[in-house]
Amino acid sequence: MNYFLLAETEFFRLINEAGDCNMETAYTAFATQVIELCNGNLDANRTIIALAYIEIELQHHPVRNLSEERKEIAAYVSKALSFVRKMQKFLATPQVPPLISANSTTENNTSILQWTGNAIDLVELIYGIDEMGCVNNGNMPLKQLAPLLYKIFGIESKDCYRFYTDIKRRKNESRTYFLDRMQEKLNERMLRDEEMERMRR
Repeated sequence: MNYFLLAETEFFRLINEAGDCNMETAYTAFATQVIELCNGNLDANRTIIALAYIEIELQHHPVRNLSEERKEIAAYVSKALSFVRKMQKFLATPQVPPLISANSTTENNTSILQWTGNAIDLVELIYGIDEMGCVNNGNMPLKQLAPLLYKIFGIESKDCYRFYTDIKRRKNESRTYFLDRMQEKLNERMLRDEEMERMRR
């Protein structure tokens, strides 16, 4: 991969040379090349290096020394720098692959996963995930998280709060029946696995 390909664009030639130029067209072509570089992200490390290089070049471009007739270049350099930084943030954010086939064009796609437990159990799980703050560092509101998890598990959106109210009304000491069973079964599984490992020795 050519780490310097973004510096070899028409946009870079124009911001570094004197004379008349169509900055808008060159800037659009530059931004398109940045997008293609990020989308064709076969080697993320090399893409990150190429973006870091171009960020430094833009950041230290001598825009203050431009003549009056070329002041518009400063605005395009600033726009390009902002765009490169946004794309760097985009690449740094883990992308969640879609669970539904990209080949299907209908909105009513069938999910790969299908929730086969009780709906109230799923709500208990959703509220538990929300309370733990382990999706997007806890920055996803429940009203966004719940429909997303319903979709992932291939069921129609339910009235999450109504089920939560039912869970709160439970009279037992622990009201999280599903999560308690999950914890119990997972601990039993680990004990079984350890026993099997001991028997193999």
